[in-house]
Order: sequence, then C-alpha cells, then structure tokens
Amino acid sequence: MTTGKTATTDVARMQNGGDGNGTGRGTAVITRTKTKTKKPSLYRVLILNDDYTPMEFVVHVLERFFQKDREAATRIMLHVHNHGVGECGVYTYEVAETKVSQVMDFARQNQHPLQCVMEKK
Repeated sequence: MTTGKTATTDVARMQNGGDGNGTGRGTAVITRTKTKTKKPSLYRVLILNDDYTPMEFVVHVLERFFQKDREAATRIMLHVHNHGVGECGVYTYEVAETKVSQVMDFARQNQHPLQCVMEKK
C-alpha cells in the first residue's frame, strides 16, 4: 500500500505520459457507459363504428386479430355500436400498426367499410 504522497506522484507521472516506470507509454482511460433502457411508447388500437359493417363481422375480427373470447368481443362490439369507437388493445407501435393493417385488409377483402385506427396512449 502506498501513502497519499506517493500515490499522487504516480498519478501525476501517468498523466504526463509515463507509466510510473519511466518507459514513457501513454495512459488509457477505461470508461463504463450505463445504458438506460426506455420503455417503448404504447398505442391504442381502435375500431370505429359505421352503419354498414355487420355486428357479427366485428365480433369475428376481435376474436381473430385481438384474441378476444366471444363475451369480450361482443362487449367491445356493443361499445363501438353505442359510443362510436372501441378499444381493441394496447400495443407497441409495430404491433399496433400490423393489427390495424390486418383488420383493414380483412375488412376490404370481405367488402366491409370497417375502420381501424391507432393512437398514441
């Protein structure tokens, strides 16, 4: 163990380009970066009411794309019917975007004007 005076002298020598043995090698500084992970933003996937899409089709969409059971799908469908909009689920951006796209494509294939959108939570 060194005394405070010797340790300070060794540090000064290293800072001036020496390694403490007079060889003149440079010093290297090792830094540790602490990465802080941030939770991704979440997005609500919403179904919008229209006057043409059958209620049973909306229930089917909720079961197929949002893994809702019959009871939950019916409850969401009735909420959409009565309030004009209903939340299907909350997902990360990529998942929400994919679900919206799948629902819209499926509705078009079945010739329904059903609208599905996403909004930041």
